[in-house]
Amino acid sequence: MNDWQQFISEQGGPFDQASAPGLTDFGGDASIETVAAGFFSPLTDLGLLGFSGEEAAQFLHGQLTNDVEHLPLTQARLAGYCSPKGRLLATLLMWRTPDAILLQLPVEIQAMVQKRLQMFILRAKVKQTDVTRQQAILGIGGTAAVAALANWFDVLPAAPYDKLDTDAGTLIRVTDGFGAPRYQWITTIDQAKAAWPQLCQTLRPVAPSVWGLAEIEAGVPQVVQQTQEKFVPQMVNFELIGGVNFKKGCYPGQEIVARSQYLGKLKRRMILARVAADSAHPGMEVFSSTDPDQPCGMVVNAELRSSQPKEMALLVEIKTAAIEAGPVHLGSVSGPMLVVQALPYPVPDAPSA
Repeated sequence: MNDWQQFISEQGGPFDQASAPGLTDFGGDASIETVAAGFFSPLTDLGLLGFSGEEAAQFLHGQLTNDVEHLPLTQARLAGYCSPKGRLLATLLMWRTPDAILLQLPVEIQAMVQKRLQMFILRAKVKQTDVTRQQAILGIGGTAAVAALANWFDVLPAAPYDKLDTDAGTLIRVTDGFGAPRYQWITTIDQAKAAWPQLCQTLRPVAPSVWGLAEIEAGVPQVVQQTQEKFVPQMVNFELIGGVNFKKGCYPGQEIVARSQYLGKLKRRMILARVAADSAHPGMEVFSSTDPDQPCGMVVNAELRSSQPKEMALLVEIKTAAIEAGPVHLGSVSGPMLVVQALPYPVPDAPSA
């Protein structure tokens, strides 16, 4: 356990949230309503890779699905890292500092991605560094978030994926969640420790799973260990949320991703759904009642939304025809039925909720 994790533990924050019921904060359970009023979460499940050197942007530009070479200091971008078959190995948030380009991804797949990228650096003038333990990442959201952040930032990023840097650290606005703006504050561990008591005065400290729930309801997928190499980016709506640039040129799997975009109607998409259950996980299959013998899709991400009554929020990659055909069930055709919800962005080729 590092210094930041030790501090969080002293505040009452357990690290294994896999079996935690509902929306968990540092004092017990919370509701959507209380979290939506204002929350912050130490995002200890996310890691950071730094790339420095005069060829860092050029190198990453040739590896990722989005434009790195023209990434400004005032913006963050989503990007994917694909296999040669066009299947996502990782979904990333990236941004630039004066000295480096940072990639944010789940800790559980960080070592694999880091090792794979290192293989392709070869003689390029690029240095890759794991900076996870040097930074603290705080996810902040809810109606009180803007006022709380004013203690450290005179102005806030105006639109999703706008970014600013001050002496207090890096602040990135991401997609809204629970009906209010959300931000990631990336700062030093000492600064995060000092800010914690002041944040607690107006915001509720919650588990990283609450941030994950907000990501799901925002329709932002996260590839994890169980779903690596399962999806072409369009299958999880990644191009719809700005994660793919079709004009940037080659990267691993680029031809397949481009072919999926331009050759006919896409037959698989990602939906947002709720299900009356308290157990679901990425990689879990879903089944249509009209074709019970084979899965019609897969859970991309899942988080508990409520423990009383039991309800989970899911992002599900699925055949669009299966949604049109009839009920879809979690785990098996006898499992609980998915209730499709409207995503916060339009999805071509997909039936509406």
